[in-house]
Amino acid sequence: MAVENGTIVWIGQDGPGRALHPAAETVDLDGAFVAPAFVDAHVHATSTGLHLTGLDLTGLRDGTELLAALRTAAQPGHLLVAHGWDSSAWTDPRVPSRAEIDSATGGVPVYLSRVDVHSALISSALAELAPGIRDAEGWSDDGPLTRTAHHLARGAMRDGLPTAQRRHAQEAFLRTAAARGIVSVHECAGPDISGEQDLADLLDLARDPALPEVVGYWGERGGAATARRLGVPGLAGDLFADGSLGSHTAALHAPYDDRPDTSGAAYLDPDGVAAHLTDCAGHGLQAGFHVIGDAAVTAVVDGFRLAEQTLGHRALVAGRHRLEHLEMVTSEQASELARWGVTASMQPLFDALWGGTGGMYATRLGTNRAAGLNPFATLASAGVALAFGSDSPVTALDPWAAIRAAVHHRTPGSGLSARGAFTAHTRGGHRAAGVHDGVTGTLRPGAPAHYAVWETGELVAAGTDSRVRRWSTDPRSGVAPLPSLAPDAPLPVCVRTVRSGTVIHDRDTSTPRGHA
Repeated sequence: MAVENGTIVWIGQDGPGRALHPAAETVDLDGAFVAPAFVDAHVHATSTGLHLTGLDLTGLRDGTELLAALRTAAQPGHLLVAHGWDSSAWTDPRVPSRAEIDSATGGVPVYLSRVDVHSALISSALAELAPGIRDAEGWSDDGPLTRTAHHLARGAMRDGLPTAQRRHAQEAFLRTAAARGIVSVHECAGPDISGEQDLADLLDLARDPALPEVVGYWGERGGAATARRLGVPGLAGDLFADGSLGSHTAALHAPYDDRPDTSGAAYLDPDGVAAHLTDCAGHGLQAGFHVIGDAAVTAVVDGFRLAEQTLGHRALVAGRHRLEHLEMVTSEQASELARWGVTASMQPLFDALWGGTGGMYATRLGTNRAAGLNPFATLASAGVALAFGSDSPVTALDPWAAIRAAVHHRTPGSGLSARGAFTAHTRGGHRAAGVHDGVTGTLRPGAPAHYAVWETGELVAAGTDSRVRRWSTDPRSGVAPLPSLAPDAPLPVCVRTVRSGTVIHDRDTSTPRGHA
Protein backbone atom coordinates (compact mmCIF):
# COMPACT_ATOMS: atom_id res chain seq x y z
CA MET A 1 0.00 0.00 0.00
CA ALA A 2 1.31 3.44 -0.95
CA VAL A 3 0.22 6.66 0.73
CA GLU A 4 0.79 10.21 -0.53
CA ASN A 5 -0.44 13.41 1.10
CA GLY A 6 -2.68 11.52 3.48
CA THR A 7 -4.43 9.49 0.76
CA ILE A 8 -4.03 5.88 -0.33
CA VAL A 9 -2.77 5.98 -3.93
CA TRP A 10 -1.92 2.36 -4.68
CA ILE A 11 -2.52 -1.16 -3.35
CA GLY A 12 -1.01 -4.33 -4.77
CA GLN A 13 1.95 -6.68 -4.66
CA ASP A 14 5.36 -5.54 -3.42
CA GLY A 15 7.28 -5.68 -6.71
CA PRO A 16 5.07 -3.33 -8.75
CA GLY A 17 4.61 -1.12 -5.70
CA ARG A 18 8.35 -0.59 -5.24
CA ALA A 19 8.75 0.08 -8.95
CA LEU A 20 5.99 2.68 -8.98
CA HIS A 21 7.19 4.38 -5.79
CA PRO A 22 10.98 3.91 -5.67
CA ALA A 23 11.64 6.86 -3.33
CA ALA A 24 8.95 6.04 -0.76
CA GLU A 25 9.68 5.31 2.87
CA THR A 26 9.17 1.58 3.34
CA VAL A 27 7.70 0.15 6.53
CA ASP A 28 8.26 -3.58 7.09
CA LEU A 29 5.31 -4.92 9.08
CA ASP A 30 7.10 -8.17 9.95
CA GLY A 31 4.00 -10.33 9.63
CA ALA A 32 1.52 -7.84 11.10
CA PHE A 33 -1.59 -6.93 9.10
CA VAL A 34 -3.13 -3.64 8.03
CA ALA A 35 -6.83 -2.88 8.35
CA PRO A 36 -9.06 0.19 8.11
CA ALA A 37 -8.93 2.05 11.42
CA PHE A 38 -11.93 1.91 13.71
CA VAL A 39 -14.54 4.55 14.42
CA ASP A 40 -16.16 4.64 17.86
CA ALA A 41 -19.62 6.06 17.16
CA HIS A 42 -20.57 6.91 20.77
CA VAL A 43 -18.19 8.13 23.46
CA HIS A 44 -17.97 10.50 26.42
CA ALA A 45 -14.37 11.65 26.35
CA THR A 46 -13.96 13.53 29.61
CA SER A 47 -15.80 10.94 31.69
CA THR A 48 -13.70 8.20 30.12
CA GLY A 49 -10.48 10.11 30.66
CA LEU A 50 -11.35 10.68 34.33
CA HIS A 51 -12.00 6.96 34.60
CA LEU A 52 -8.70 6.10 32.91
CA THR A 53 -6.65 8.48 35.06
CA GLY A 54 -8.50 8.11 38.35
CA LEU A 55 -10.22 5.64 40.63
CA ASP A 56 -11.68 2.59 38.85
CA LEU A 57 -14.79 1.10 40.48
CA THR A 58 -15.53 -1.58 37.86
CA GLY A 59 -13.84 -4.50 39.60
CA LEU A 60 -15.32 -4.01 43.06
CA ARG A 61 -17.32 -6.86 44.59
CA ASP A 62 -19.39 -5.05 47.23
CA GLY A 63 -20.00 -1.81 49.07
CA THR A 64 -17.30 -2.51 51.62
CA GLU A 65 -14.66 -2.58 48.88
CA LEU A 66 -16.10 0.64 47.43
CA LEU A 67 -15.77 2.45 50.76
CA ALA A 68 -12.21 1.17 51.19
CA ALA A 69 -11.30 2.49 47.75
CA LEU A 70 -12.79 5.88 48.61
CA ARG A 71 -10.80 6.14 51.84
CA THR A 72 -7.59 5.64 49.88
CA ALA A 73 -8.45 8.03 47.05
CA ALA A 74 -10.07 10.99 48.85
CA GLN A 75 -7.89 14.10 49.20
CA PRO A 76 -8.95 17.19 51.17
CA GLY A 77 -9.73 20.11 48.88
CA HIS A 78 -10.08 17.93 45.75
CA LEU A 79 -13.22 16.76 43.97
CA LEU A 80 -13.33 12.95 43.82
CA VAL A 81 -14.84 11.57 40.61
CA ALA A 82 -14.99 7.83 39.98
CA HIS A 83 -16.96 5.51 37.73
CA GLY A 84 -18.05 1.95 37.21
CA TRP A 85 -19.77 0.50 40.29
CA ASP A 86 -22.47 -2.06 39.48
CA SER A 87 -24.34 -3.45 42.47
CA SER A 88 -26.21 -5.91 40.24
CA ALA A 89 -22.93 -7.84 39.96
CA TRP A 90 -21.89 -7.53 43.61
CA THR A 91 -21.92 -10.41 46.07
CA ASP A 92 -24.04 -8.16 48.32
CA PRO A 93 -26.19 -5.68 46.34
CA ARG A 94 -26.53 -3.15 49.19
CA VAL A 95 -24.95 0.19 48.20
CA PRO A 96 -23.26 2.37 50.81
CA SER A 97 -25.34 5.11 52.39
CA ARG A 98 -24.51 8.78 52.03
CA ALA A 99 -23.39 8.86 55.65
CA GLU A 100 -20.94 6.02 54.98
CA ILE A 101 -19.59 7.83 51.92
CA ASP A 102 -19.21 11.04 53.91
CA SER A 103 -17.36 9.19 56.66
CA ALA A 104 -15.02 7.45 54.22
CA THR A 105 -14.13 10.65 52.34
CA GLY A 106 -13.95 13.20 55.16
CA GLY A 107 -16.35 15.73 53.70
CA VAL A 108 -14.86 15.78 50.18
CA PRO A 109 -17.28 16.37 47.27
CA VAL A 110 -17.75 12.93 45.70
CA TYR A 111 -19.48 11.84 42.48
CA LEU A 112 -19.57 8.08 41.77
CA SER A 113 -21.34 7.14 38.54
CA ARG A 114 -22.93 3.76 38.09
CA VAL A 115 -21.59 1.70 35.19
CA ASP A 116 -24.38 2.92 32.86
CA VAL A 117 -23.82 6.59 33.90
CA HIS A 118 -27.58 7.03 34.48
CA SER A 119 -27.38 7.13 38.26
CA ALA A 120 -24.77 8.03 40.82
CA LEU A 121 -23.83 7.95 44.47
CA ILE A 122 -22.75 11.29 45.87
CA SER A 123 -21.51 12.79 49.11
CA SER A 124 -23.31 15.44 51.11
CA ALA A 125 -20.59 17.91 50.14
CA LEU A 126 -21.42 17.49 46.44
CA ALA A 127 -25.15 17.88 47.15
CA GLU A 128 -24.38 21.28 48.68
CA LEU A 129 -22.88 22.34 45.32
CA ALA A 130 -26.14 21.57 43.45
CA PRO A 131 -28.92 24.01 44.46
CA GLY A 132 -32.39 22.47 44.32
CA ILE A 133 -31.15 18.91 44.06
CA ARG A 134 -33.05 17.71 47.13
CA ASP A 135 -36.36 18.78 45.60
CA ALA A 136 -35.63 17.30 42.17
CA GLU A 137 -37.18 14.17 40.66
CA GLY A 138 -34.95 11.18 41.33
CA TRP A 139 -33.51 12.48 44.61
CA SER A 140 -32.87 9.92 47.32
CA ASP A 141 -32.02 10.80 50.89
CA ASP A 142 -29.64 7.88 51.05
CA GLY A 143 -29.34 5.87 47.83
CA PRO A 144 -28.32 6.48 44.22
CA LEU A 145 -29.67 9.55 42.43
CA THR A 146 -31.51 9.17 39.10
CA ARG A 147 -33.37 11.38 36.60
CA THR A 148 -33.24 15.15 37.20
CA ALA A 149 -31.40 14.85 40.51
CA HIS A 150 -28.65 12.91 38.81
CA HIS A 151 -28.36 15.52 36.06
CA LEU A 152 -27.96 18.22 38.70
CA ALA A 153 -25.32 16.21 40.53
CA ARG A 154 -23.41 15.60 37.32
CA GLY A 155 -23.60 19.31 36.52
CA ALA A 156 -22.19 20.20 39.94
CA MET A 157 -19.36 17.72 39.40
CA ARG A 158 -18.66 19.15 35.95
CA ASP A 159 -18.63 22.75 37.21
CA GLY A 160 -16.25 21.84 40.02
CA LEU A 161 -13.75 20.10 37.74
CA PRO A 162 -10.55 22.16 37.26
CA THR A 163 -9.73 23.03 33.63
CA ALA A 164 -6.34 21.34 33.81
CA GLN A 165 -7.86 18.11 35.11
CA ARG A 166 -10.44 18.11 32.33
CA ARG A 167 -7.81 18.66 29.63
CA HIS A 168 -5.63 15.91 31.09
CA ALA A 169 -8.61 13.55 31.03
CA GLN A 170 -9.47 14.41 27.43
CA GLU A 171 -5.89 13.90 26.27
CA ALA A 172 -5.74 10.57 28.08
CA PHE A 173 -8.95 9.48 26.36
CA LEU A 174 -7.80 10.46 22.87
CA ARG A 175 -4.41 8.81 23.22
CA THR A 176 -6.00 5.64 24.56
CA ALA A 177 -8.42 5.61 21.64
CA ALA A 178 -5.52 5.93 19.20
CA ALA A 179 -3.73 3.06 20.94
CA ARG A 180 -6.83 0.90 20.33
CA GLY A 181 -6.72 1.49 16.57
CA ILE A 182 -9.46 4.14 16.65
CA VAL A 183 -9.05 7.03 14.23
CA SER A 184 -12.35 8.84 14.85
CA VAL A 185 -14.80 9.17 17.75
CA HIS A 186 -18.29 10.63 18.02
CA GLU A 187 -18.59 12.68 21.20
CA CYS A 188 -22.19 12.58 22.43
CA ALA A 189 -22.36 15.73 24.53
CA GLY A 190 -25.24 17.79 25.85
CA PRO A 191 -26.32 20.17 28.59
CA ASP A 192 -27.17 17.29 30.96
CA ILE A 193 -24.01 15.33 30.20
CA SER A 194 -20.81 17.31 29.82
CA GLY A 195 -21.52 20.95 29.05
CA GLU A 196 -20.79 23.29 26.17
CA GLN A 197 -17.33 24.30 27.37
CA ASP A 198 -16.32 20.67 27.76
CA LEU A 199 -17.26 19.94 24.16
CA ALA A 200 -15.64 23.11 22.85
CA ASP A 201 -12.38 22.24 24.62
CA LEU A 202 -12.45 18.69 23.25
CA LEU A 203 -13.06 19.86 19.68
CA ASP A 204 -10.24 22.37 20.02
CA LEU A 205 -7.88 19.69 21.34
CA ALA A 206 -8.77 17.33 18.48
CA ARG A 207 -7.66 19.86 15.87
CA ASP A 208 -4.24 18.35 16.45
CA PRO A 209 -3.74 15.97 13.48
CA ALA A 210 -1.68 13.70 15.73
CA LEU A 211 -4.83 12.79 17.69
CA PRO A 212 -8.02 11.00 16.61
CA GLU A 213 -10.74 13.00 14.89
CA VAL A 214 -13.65 14.10 17.09
CA VAL A 215 -17.13 14.43 15.56
CA GLY A 216 -19.20 16.34 18.09
CA TYR A 217 -22.93 16.04 18.74
CA TRP A 218 -24.95 18.26 21.05
CA GLY A 219 -28.03 16.56 22.54
CA GLU A 220 -30.44 19.44 23.08
CA ARG A 221 -33.85 20.38 21.73
CA GLY A 222 -33.92 23.88 20.30
CA GLY A 223 -30.13 24.05 20.36
CA ALA A 224 -29.49 25.20 16.78
CA ALA A 225 -27.65 28.33 17.92
CA THR A 226 -25.39 26.24 20.15
CA ALA A 227 -24.74 23.80 17.30
CA ARG A 228 -23.69 26.66 15.02
CA ARG A 229 -21.49 28.17 17.72
CA LEU A 230 -19.76 24.84 18.35
CA GLY A 231 -19.62 23.88 14.68
CA VAL A 232 -21.17 20.44 15.23
CA PRO A 233 -23.19 18.59 12.56
CA GLY A 234 -26.16 17.65 14.66
CA LEU A 235 -28.43 17.97 17.66
CA ALA A 236 -28.12 14.27 18.26
CA GLY A 237 -26.22 11.78 20.40
CA ASP A 238 -27.58 11.65 23.93
CA LEU A 239 -30.79 13.62 23.54
CA PHE A 240 -32.68 11.47 26.02
CA ALA A 241 -35.94 9.79 25.09
CA ASP A 242 -35.47 7.67 28.23
CA GLY A 243 -32.81 6.42 30.65
CA SER A 244 -31.12 3.05 31.13
CA LEU A 245 -32.12 -0.48 32.07
CA GLY A 246 -29.48 -0.80 34.78
CA SER A 247 -30.85 2.25 36.62
CA HIS A 248 -34.50 1.25 36.02
CA THR A 249 -35.06 4.42 33.94
CA ALA A 250 -35.39 3.00 30.41
CA ALA A 251 -39.05 3.52 29.45
CA LEU A 252 -40.93 0.22 29.14
CA HIS A 253 -44.42 -0.81 28.07
CA ALA A 254 -44.60 -3.19 31.06
CA PRO A 255 -42.99 -2.82 34.50
CA TYR A 256 -39.53 -4.09 35.38
CA ASP A 257 -39.47 -7.66 36.62
CA ASP A 258 -37.33 -6.74 39.62
CA ARG A 259 -39.07 -3.41 40.25
CA PRO A 260 -42.79 -3.89 39.45
CA ASP A 261 -43.47 -0.43 40.89
CA THR A 262 -41.90 1.31 37.88
CA SER A 263 -41.84 1.21 34.08
CA GLY A 264 -38.97 3.67 33.80
CA ALA A 265 -38.80 7.30 32.73
CA ALA A 266 -40.01 8.76 29.43
CA TYR A 267 -38.48 12.13 28.61
CA LEU A 268 -39.96 12.66 25.13
CA ASP A 269 -43.34 11.96 23.55
CA PRO A 270 -44.03 11.56 19.80
CA ASP A 271 -44.88 15.25 19.41
CA GLY A 272 -41.57 16.22 21.00
CA VAL A 273 -39.67 13.82 18.73
CA ALA A 274 -41.41 15.18 15.64
CA ALA A 275 -40.80 18.78 16.67
CA HIS A 276 -37.08 18.10 17.10
CA LEU A 277 -36.82 16.40 13.70
CA THR A 278 -38.64 19.29 12.05
CA ASP A 279 -36.49 21.88 13.79
CA CYS A 280 -33.28 20.11 12.76
CA ALA A 281 -34.49 19.88 9.16
CA GLY A 282 -35.06 23.62 9.14
CA HIS A 283 -31.47 24.27 10.23
CA GLY A 284 -29.79 21.57 8.12
CA LEU A 285 -28.78 19.57 11.19
CA GLN A 286 -28.67 15.84 11.86
CA ALA A 287 -31.11 14.80 14.59
CA GLY A 288 -30.86 11.87 16.94
CA PHE A 289 -32.06 10.40 20.19
CA HIS A 290 -30.85 8.19 23.03
CA VAL A 291 -33.48 5.44 23.11
CA ILE A 292 -33.38 2.10 24.92
CA GLY A 293 -36.72 0.84 26.31
CA ASP A 294 -39.52 -0.46 24.11
CA ALA A 295 -41.91 2.34 25.13
CA ALA A 296 -39.28 4.92 24.24
CA VAL A 297 -38.64 3.25 20.87
CA THR A 298 -42.37 3.35 20.16
CA ALA A 299 -42.49 7.06 21.00
CA VAL A 300 -39.53 7.78 18.72
CA VAL A 301 -40.92 5.76 15.81
CA ASP A 302 -44.31 7.43 16.21
CA GLY A 303 -42.51 10.78 16.22
CA PHE A 304 -40.77 9.95 12.94
CA ARG A 305 -44.17 9.14 11.42
CA LEU A 306 -45.49 12.54 12.51
CA ALA A 307 -42.41 14.29 11.15
CA GLU A 308 -42.81 12.54 7.81
CA GLN A 309 -46.31 13.99 7.52
CA THR A 310 -44.86 17.49 7.98
CA LEU A 311 -41.56 17.22 6.12
CA GLY A 312 -42.25 14.57 3.52
CA HIS A 313 -40.31 11.36 3.05
CA ARG A 314 -37.43 12.79 1.02
CA ALA A 315 -36.63 15.57 3.50
CA LEU A 316 -36.80 13.17 6.45
CA VAL A 317 -34.38 10.75 4.79
CA ALA A 318 -32.03 13.59 3.82
CA GLY A 319 -31.44 14.34 7.50
CA ARG A 320 -29.44 11.09 7.98
CA HIS A 321 -30.81 10.88 11.52
CA ARG A 322 -29.50 8.43 14.09
CA LEU A 323 -30.65 6.55 17.16
CA GLU A 324 -28.27 5.70 19.98
CA HIS A 325 -28.44 2.25 21.63
CA LEU A 326 -31.84 1.16 20.22
CA GLU A 327 -31.88 -1.97 22.37
CA MET A 328 -35.57 -2.96 22.28
CA VAL A 329 -36.78 -2.70 18.68
CA THR A 330 -39.17 -4.94 16.74
CA SER A 331 -38.74 -6.13 13.17
CA GLU A 332 -41.65 -3.93 12.07
CA GLN A 333 -40.04 -0.88 13.63
CA ALA A 334 -36.71 -1.79 12.06
CA SER A 335 -38.32 -1.80 8.60
CA GLU A 336 -39.74 1.67 9.18
CA LEU A 337 -36.41 3.01 10.42
CA ALA A 338 -34.72 1.62 7.32
CA ARG A 339 -37.26 3.37 5.10
CA TRP A 340 -36.36 6.66 6.79
CA GLY A 341 -32.61 6.08 6.36
CA VAL A 342 -31.96 6.03 10.11
CA THR A 343 -28.61 4.83 11.46
CA ALA A 344 -28.58 2.66 14.59
CA SER A 345 -25.55 3.56 16.70
CA MET A 346 -25.15 0.52 18.95
CA GLN A 347 -22.78 -1.03 21.48
CA PRO A 348 -22.17 -4.79 21.11
CA LEU A 349 -20.39 -5.04 24.45
CA PHE A 350 -23.71 -4.28 26.17
CA ASP A 351 -24.85 -7.77 25.21
CA ALA A 352 -21.52 -9.31 26.20
CA LEU A 353 -21.72 -7.73 29.67
CA TRP A 354 -25.42 -7.92 30.44
CA GLY A 355 -27.05 -10.40 28.05
CA GLY A 356 -27.79 -14.07 28.55
CA THR A 357 -30.17 -15.86 30.88
CA GLY A 358 -28.20 -14.94 33.99
CA GLY A 359 -27.30 -11.35 33.11
CA MET A 360 -28.57 -7.96 34.19
CA TYR A 361 -31.01 -7.75 31.28
CA ALA A 362 -32.73 -10.94 32.41
CA THR A 363 -32.85 -9.68 35.99
CA ARG A 364 -34.47 -6.41 34.95
CA LEU A 365 -36.80 -7.74 32.25
CA GLY A 366 -37.12 -11.50 32.60
CA THR A 367 -35.54 -13.94 30.18
CA ASN A 368 -38.17 -13.62 27.42
CA ARG A 369 -37.94 -9.85 27.06
CA ALA A 370 -34.17 -9.87 27.59
CA ALA A 371 -33.61 -12.30 24.71
CA GLY A 372 -34.80 -9.70 22.21
CA LEU A 373 -32.34 -6.96 23.13
CA ASN A 374 -29.71 -5.58 20.74
CA PRO A 375 -31.07 -7.43 17.67
CA PHE A 376 -28.24 -6.63 15.26
CA ALA A 377 -29.31 -9.21 12.70
CA THR A 378 -32.91 -7.96 12.65
CA LEU A 379 -31.81 -4.39 12.02
CA ALA A 380 -29.22 -5.31 9.41
CA SER A 381 -31.60 -7.59 7.49
CA ALA A 382 -34.20 -4.79 7.46
CA GLY A 383 -31.63 -2.48 5.87
CA VAL A 384 -30.89 -0.27 8.88
CA ALA A 385 -27.35 1.10 8.72
CA LEU A 386 -25.30 0.12 11.78
CA ALA A 387 -22.51 2.09 13.47
CA PHE A 388 -20.76 0.47 16.41
CA GLY A 389 -19.19 2.11 19.43
CA SER A 390 -18.51 1.70 23.14
CA ASP A 391 -20.53 4.38 24.98
CA SER A 392 -17.26 4.68 26.89
CA PRO A 393 -16.85 4.77 29.85
CA VAL A 394 -19.88 2.46 30.03
CA THR A 395 -17.91 -0.20 28.15
CA ALA A 396 -14.24 -0.32 27.25
CA LEU A 397 -12.56 1.20 24.21
CA ASP A 398 -11.98 -2.23 22.67
CA PRO A 399 -13.22 -2.49 19.06
CA TRP A 400 -12.10 -6.06 18.43
CA ALA A 401 -13.90 -7.21 21.57
CA ALA A 402 -17.00 -5.38 20.35
CA ILE A 403 -16.82 -7.11 16.97
CA ARG A 404 -16.45 -10.48 18.69
CA ALA A 405 -19.46 -9.66 20.88
CA ALA A 406 -21.56 -8.76 17.82
CA VAL A 407 -20.64 -12.05 16.17
CA HIS A 408 -21.19 -14.18 19.28
CA HIS A 409 -24.44 -12.59 20.43
CA ARG A 410 -25.90 -14.24 23.54
CA THR A 411 -29.21 -14.73 21.74
CA PRO A 412 -28.77 -17.18 18.85
CA GLY A 413 -29.69 -15.60 15.54
CA SER A 414 -29.21 -12.00 16.71
CA GLY A 415 -25.52 -11.70 15.82
CA LEU A 416 -23.78 -10.54 12.66
CA SER A 417 -21.17 -11.99 10.37
CA ALA A 418 -17.61 -10.97 11.19
CA ARG A 419 -17.46 -8.87 8.04
CA GLY A 420 -20.75 -7.12 8.86
CA ALA A 421 -19.61 -6.34 12.40
CA PHE A 422 -16.24 -5.04 11.19
CA THR A 423 -17.92 -2.80 8.63
CA ALA A 424 -20.24 -1.36 11.30
CA HIS A 425 -17.21 -0.41 13.40
CA THR A 426 -15.31 1.18 10.49
CA ARG A 427 -17.21 2.44 7.44
CA GLY A 428 -20.45 2.50 9.43
CA GLY A 429 -19.10 5.13 11.79
CA HIS A 430 -17.92 7.39 8.99
CA ARG A 431 -21.28 7.09 7.24
CA ALA A 432 -23.16 7.87 10.46
CA ALA A 433 -21.25 11.16 10.58
CA GLY A 434 -22.24 12.02 7.03
CA VAL A 435 -19.27 10.76 5.01
CA HIS A 436 -20.75 9.08 1.93
CA ASP A 437 -17.88 9.20 -0.56
CA GLY A 438 -17.85 5.42 -0.98
CA VAL A 439 -14.20 4.99 0.02
CA THR A 440 -13.61 6.38 3.53
CA GLY A 441 -13.16 3.50 5.93
CA THR A 442 -11.71 1.17 3.30
CA LEU A 443 -8.24 0.35 1.99
CA ARG A 444 -8.47 1.34 -1.64
CA PRO A 445 -6.96 4.08 -3.84
CA GLY A 446 -8.60 7.44 -3.20
CA ALA A 447 -9.50 6.69 0.41
CA PRO A 448 -8.10 8.75 3.28
CA ALA A 449 -5.19 6.87 4.81
CA HIS A 450 -7.01 5.94 8.01
CA TYR A 451 -5.65 2.55 9.02
CA ALA A 452 -4.18 0.51 11.83
CA VAL A 453 -1.45 -2.13 11.97
CA TRP A 454 -2.13 -5.17 14.11
CA GLU A 455 -0.35 -8.20 15.51
CA THR A 456 -2.21 -11.38 16.32
CA GLY A 457 -1.11 -14.66 17.80
CA GLU A 458 -3.44 -16.56 15.48
CA LEU A 459 -1.95 -17.95 12.26
CA VAL A 460 -4.50 -17.99 9.46
CA ALA A 461 -3.75 -20.38 6.60
CA ALA A 462 -3.59 -18.76 3.16
CA GLY A 463 -3.09 -21.10 0.23
CA THR A 464 -0.55 -23.78 1.13
CA ASP A 465 1.61 -21.69 3.47
CA SER A 466 0.13 -21.67 6.96
CA ARG A 467 3.06 -19.61 8.23
CA VAL A 468 1.75 -16.50 6.48
CA ARG A 469 -0.59 -14.27 8.44
CA ARG A 470 -3.12 -12.70 6.06
CA TRP A 471 -6.13 -10.45 6.33
CA SER A 472 -8.42 -8.65 3.91
CA THR A 473 -11.70 -6.72 3.81
CA ASP A 474 -12.09 -7.54 0.12
CA PRO A 475 -14.06 -10.78 -0.41
CA ARG A 476 -12.49 -11.13 -3.88
CA SER A 477 -9.03 -11.57 -2.37
CA GLY A 478 -9.51 -15.24 -1.62
CA VAL A 479 -7.77 -15.03 1.77
CA ALA A 480 -9.18 -15.36 5.25
CA PRO A 481 -11.35 -12.29 5.97
CA LEU A 482 -10.57 -11.72 9.66
CA PRO A 483 -8.34 -12.91 12.48
CA SER A 484 -9.94 -15.51 14.68
CA LEU A 485 -12.82 -14.12 16.72
CA ALA A 486 -13.36 -17.31 18.72
CA PRO A 487 -14.29 -16.57 22.34
CA ASP A 488 -10.99 -17.95 23.64
CA ALA A 489 -8.72 -16.56 20.90
CA PRO A 490 -6.31 -13.70 21.69
CA LEU A 491 -7.47 -10.47 20.09
CA PRO A 492 -5.17 -8.44 17.82
CA VAL A 493 -2.80 -5.94 19.43
CA CYS A 494 -2.42 -2.48 17.91
CA VAL A 495 1.09 -1.69 16.66
CA ARG A 496 0.34 1.59 14.87
CA THR A 497 -2.65 3.82 14.11
CA VAL A 498 -2.60 6.26 11.21
CA ARG A 499 -4.98 9.17 10.56
CA SER A 500 -4.80 10.74 7.10
CA GLY A 501 -1.23 9.53 6.73
CA THR A 502 -0.04 10.78 10.14
CA VAL A 503 0.91 8.24 12.80
CA ILE A 504 -1.18 8.97 15.87
CA HIS A 505 -0.08 5.90 17.80
CA ASP A 506 3.09 3.85 17.55
CA ARG A 507 3.70 1.13 20.07
CA ASP A 508 7.46 1.56 19.77
CA THR A 509 7.65 5.35 19.99
CA SER A 510 5.61 8.12 21.57
CA THR A 511 6.52 10.65 18.87
CA PRO A 512 3.83 11.10 16.15
CA ARG A 513 5.25 11.58 12.67
CA GLY A 514 4.20 11.81 9.07
CA HIS A 515 3.94 8.52 7.20
CA ALA A 516 4.72 7.99 3.52
